[in-house]
Amino acid sequence: MPVFEYKALDSAGRNIKGIIDAESEAQARSRLRSSGKYPITIKLGNPRSGAGVDTANSVGFFERIKDEEIHVMTRQLATLVGAGIPLVQSLSSLVEQSSNPALKRVIAEVREKVNEGSTLTRALGEHPKLFSNIYVNMIRAGEASGSLSVVLERLADFGEKQQALEGRLRAALIYPIFMAIIGSAILFILVTYVVPNITQVFSDMGKVLPWPTRFLIDLSGFLGTYWWIVLGGLALSFMGIRYFFSLPAGRAFWDLVKLKAPIIGPVVRKVVLARFASTLGSLLNSSVGLLTSMQIVKTLIDNVQVAAVLDEAMTHIEKGKSMTAALSGSPWFPPMFVQMISVGEQSGNLEGMLEKVSTSYEREVETAILGMTSLIEPIMIVGMGAAVGFVVLSILLPIFEMNQLVG
Repeated sequence: MPVFEYKALDSAGRNIKGIIDAESEAQARSRLRSSGKYPITIKLGNPRSGAGVDTANSVGFFERIKDEEIHVMTRQLATLVGAGIPLVQSLSSLVEQSSNPALKRVIAEVREKVNEGSTLTRALGEHPKLFSNIYVNMIRAGEASGSLSVVLERLADFGEKQQALEGRLRAALIYPIFMAIIGSAILFILVTYVVPNITQVFSDMGKVLPWPTRFLIDLSGFLGTYWWIVLGGLALSFMGIRYFFSLPAGRAFWDLVKLKAPIIGPVVRKVVLARFASTLGSLLNSSVGLLTSMQIVKTLIDNVQVAAVLDEAMTHIEKGKSMTAALSGSPWFPPMFVQMISVGEQSGNLEGMLEKVSTSYEREVETAILGMTSLIEPIMIVGMGAAVGFVVLSILLPIFEMNQLVG
């Protein structure tokens, strides 16, 4: 059934827009009027059956579909399918329930594809920006095994866990970043606007000033006159660093720094292990092959150093070695992690053991994040205090010398 995009007025005269499925524009207009809406414009959405249509771009440039909306949609679809409702009818229910016009349109497009005889896997695969490789591969395994509702539940659980993990990391970094920006702004204002008014008195005296005071005066004069050069230099440096990190060598260097950094490194390593165990366990639980699962995990982890280890491990597994032997000796997979995988392989329940490992490392990530935050905060306070202390000391030293001369 075609999908129409509309703009209309509600009963209170407010402008509203959305999508509606109907056999024709006349039927769409009739359905809108019967629901108390007064259509202004109605146009046919992107056709799904025509050749050459880029279905990956069905979401507009200014439209956004949040990850949590995908997780909610997945859980709702799992509930509907698990209750025995046919897939097309379940997707129609999701179209009606969704409040996001972009997501509503995407679900409607997926429903039309399925209604035309396509598999859910293929229909979702036409929207790679919304549905990742792990999502599509788990759906494929669920359709092949006849356990689609179970796989959808696992996908919803997995997505929510990953989102919670990323949310904790972002929350832990927001405060230090905010403090760094505010502190730098305060220091800049202090040095460029406050200090010159105070140090002008010392310059007029014609006395030889202590080196900290001379340095502060020179720095204040330079920033006050050439602040645009400093900002330009910082912007160029930022773009240069970003360009370097976009190169293969720069990307490898940055990924290595993230893994080995003194404070952030332990957190990043634990996040990598938690994501590896959680993703691989979910894929294996959904009957996705081991090598295919590891290939998907490698993409999801998005770290060149770990990806190199996984590439080597997949080569060993293809030759008949166990995962335990393939990961042994890696600097990024600790012996305890490998030992737990070994226990899972020997017991024939690797996916179950990976789920336990994932839960364990997620707890460790929470502890590591708290530890990282507790370390970063005092370091930033000491750094800011040292900078402010230097400014104050530079101003007070000439005053102390003047008092000694007077005395």
